[in-house]
Amino acid sequence: MTAAPLDFEHKLANYADLLVRVGVNLQPGGKLHLRAPIEAAPLVHLIARKAWEAGALAVNVTYHDQQLERVLYEAAPDAAFDYAPEWMVEEAMHQMNDGYAFLSIAGSDPDLLSGIDQGKIARRSKATAQRSTPAAVRQMAFEINWSVGAMPVPSWAARVFPELAPEQASARLWDAIFAVSRADQPDPVAAWQRHLERLSSVTRHLNERRYSALHVRNAQTDLTVGLADGHIWAGGAWPAQNGISGVPNLPTDEVFTAPHRLRVDGHVSASKPLSVRGSLIEGIRMRFEGGRVVEASATRGQEVLTALLDTDEGARHLGELALVEHDSPVARTGLLFYNTLFDENAASHIALGRAYEFNVQGGTEAGALERAGANDSLIHIDWMIGTPETDVDGVRADGQRESVMRAGKWAY
Repeated sequence: MTAAPLDFEHKLANYADLLVRVGVNLQPGGKLHLRAPIEAAPLVHLIARKAWEAGALAVNVTYHDQQLERVLYEAAPDAAFDYAPEWMVEEAMHQMNDGYAFLSIAGSDPDLLSGIDQGKIARRSKATAQRSTPAAVRQMAFEINWSVGAMPVPSWAARVFPELAPEQASARLWDAIFAVSRADQPDPVAAWQRHLERLSSVTRHLNERRYSALHVRNAQTDLTVGLADGHIWAGGAWPAQNGISGVPNLPTDEVFTAPHRLRVDGHVSASKPLSVRGSLIEGIRMRFEGGRVVEASATRGQEVLTALLDTDEGARHLGELALVEHDSPVARTGLLFYNTLFDENAASHIALGRAYEFNVQGGTEAGALERAGANDSLIHIDWMIGTPETDVDGVRADGQRESVMRAGKWAY
């Protein structure tokens, strides 16, 4: 007998439970810092309930209003775009010292800052990144558990489903989020355990092969990505330095590692638009020589792309290479989410900017990333390059080549 479909309230409760039990994997006596858009209050209430039911000692919530960001760029004095308060990073550092897990709920208008002066956005983004670097480094090193989920806001839902009325669009986007996060299944936690075991088997295989480079090819891409010395493939669940395993993104279907910042050559094209800094970039094309972006263009959002690449020297080098099968749950929805949390799990991708410490052996030690050849930067921007026709070869140190993916599917 087929089980009856779950109603919305049941799926929403499942989703909140997954974020707490699978995402940050909150333990009895743990503490949770939750950041969410103001529209997410009902979901936040459920998450807090699930956290306390799991034995949380404290739940701290910070709400943000995305519209205030546009108001700032339209009305603030020029000096405001170079200012970031010191307390911003101090608060995060204190919470990390106190053992808080961090959970963020994504949900914003992909076109929020359309038409805003990109120079102002670049200055404020850089100032914020520079101020928050000490906390960002600790988070990227998985000193504490952290995870990201999502909540449909009307402007985002309207972008994904422009043909639908607002309530219908939000309902459809919720359905998609529940499906790809497995919250619509009778036992979503068990479903996640099976999924994480499969991702773990893929990372074990890639780590055993010790490729020196990967060669990625499709109709618009021919890119050889040399891998960092002592690189580590990761994916799915990952243990924080406190020994507690969590899942940084819900959903997640990627396995990823750190490229060598000087060993990337060839050309690559985006297979999906990129939503970043409140704007959309479409038709990205780049050419790499000796690991560095030497040519970059976009059919839309060229100014945004140029500003990203000019953030610092590391912004023109890669910090991540991720492989995703072309028929992942996100890909099977057939949707463009205009949100990297989802779109990056529909296609293999690369990231400009900083590498993750845990993608390099001994990566949390001082100077380890640099010694391994992994990249450092104020940014980490994922963009999608995979297609159903993508082939990936692993290249061993002796030049021997092995099939890793064929037509967007694992081939080993």
